[in-house]
Amino acid sequence: MAQDDTERFDLLVVGGGINGTGIARDVAGRGLSVLLVEQDDLAAHTSSASTKLIHGGLRYLEYGEVRLVREALIERERLLAIAPHIIWPLSFVLPQTHSPRAAWMVRLGLFLYDHLGGRKTLPATRTVRLDRSPLGKGLRERRGKAFVYADCWVEDSRLVVLNALDAAERGATIATRTTLIDARREGDGWVATLRSDGGARIVRATALVNAAGPWVADVIGRIGGARADRGVRLVKGSHIVVPRLYDGDHAFMLQNDDRRIVFAIPYEGRFTLIGTTDLPWTGAPAKAAIGAEETRYLLGTINRYFARTVAEGDIVWSYAGIRPLYDDHAANASAVTRDYVLDLDAGSGGVDAPLLSVFGGKITTYRRLAEQAMRDLAPFFRDAGGPWTGASALPGGDFADFDRFVAGVIDRYPALPEPLLRRLARAYGSRVDRLLGQARTLDDLGQDFGGGLYRAEVDYLVRSEWARTAEDILYRRSKLGLHVPAGTADRLDACLGGAVG
Repeated sequence: MAQDDTERFDLLVVGGGINGTGIARDVAGRGLSVLLVEQDDLAAHTSSASTKLIHGGLRYLEYGEVRLVREALIERERLLAIAPHIIWPLSFVLPQTHSPRAAWMVRLGLFLYDHLGGRKTLPATRTVRLDRSPLGKGLRERRGKAFVYADCWVEDSRLVVLNALDAAERGATIATRTTLIDARREGDGWVATLRSDGGARIVRATALVNAAGPWVADVIGRIGGARADRGVRLVKGSHIVVPRLYDGDHAFMLQNDDRRIVFAIPYEGRFTLIGTTDLPWTGAPAKAAIGAEETRYLLGTINRYFARTVAEGDIVWSYAGIRPLYDDHAANASAVTRDYVLDLDAGSGGVDAPLLSVFGGKITTYRRLAEQAMRDLAPFFRDAGGPWTGASALPGGDFADFDRFVAGVIDRYPALPEPLLRRLARAYGSRVDRLLGQARTLDDLGQDFGGGLYRAEVDYLVRSEWARTAEDILYRRSKLGLHVPAGTADRLDACLGGAVG
């Protein structure tokens, strides 16, 4: 009988967003073999379309999500410690102007927010008078007070890539532009058909994890005999980016009469990021775009609060994503739980090849979700190691003080522009030397694409971070698409055509 040379893995993960890559990293670090497949680029959809915050979710307290908020607050400080290059503290100003909530209610929520998660490094909430504080500059109405609390910013798509990179360096196989066609149980495992540019192939795996985000139900439909008794509710969230509205490094949390909130956040130095919306998505999962109703809503909120009027013509960029929330049958899309649900399907006797489907979740709790996934799968992998990700730095994050780290980078590359070095240090952390190599001048970095993007960085992203298109580089591995001159994407795609074949 011919030997079966089909590739075999302990775990096949479908989905290259934050949950899929987080699970792949966790599992690979426990000594198991992992294959992760993603139909597009890493973080191509929901995970790069967030408000880019690592936060407890202050507004979720209003819906009684105390456990979720507590877990998220604990994770907020853990993630800050393991990825200090792409995550950093951010102060939020919460004006009581136009607030539909009584001040005592907001302050009580902030008191809980300060104490639920065992806060260690971030400052406690304080109260300011808007007419006496520089934090009130730029607002239309500066009478009254505001609360100032702390959360964290995250480069969301880079968080996904770094989890995938760490997983790969621990032995995982990461296959982008690869689609799961179908899967079936056979014996004590799974047989799956995959398709990529190279054609179709068959792989075997002991367990299958469905972390396909908005496509989670679609993937279940491709799996023979899979149980389909969990529901997913798709909600679209959209953001706009406008020229900078105010001075300062702080963000604003703005309350509307409908009790929804909108953030205004400093973005890429020259801009303000505004979002998000919550609208039901009733069609099949797809690439989302902001709608006219959402644009009016976000602009209306900003014009209500800020002295500078903004119009649709001021929008320099917009993006939208579909959030795959667990369907808890809430009437209001804003009230649908952001908590995650893991559904383990191992047959009626609980001994068949396991299928674990991921519903819901948020970026802040991805690491805990991955640990829970391994707890559910542990009975099928007796030799797997224990939890380890909570104190292990993500690639490039093995330093404690960012300013001191940047100073060291500037000392090592004195002839390169400081703004460029600071941006690269933020993106790549201690791995910046792998990108810069022996470069001593800008000429050593190769072709200049504009906006601070050079061929050396493009080559690094293709070689080490699965980048294949201009969009991968300009809007996911970085946000340089907002800074480069017109025509850069075409020139970059032409360059990449030769680089990736």
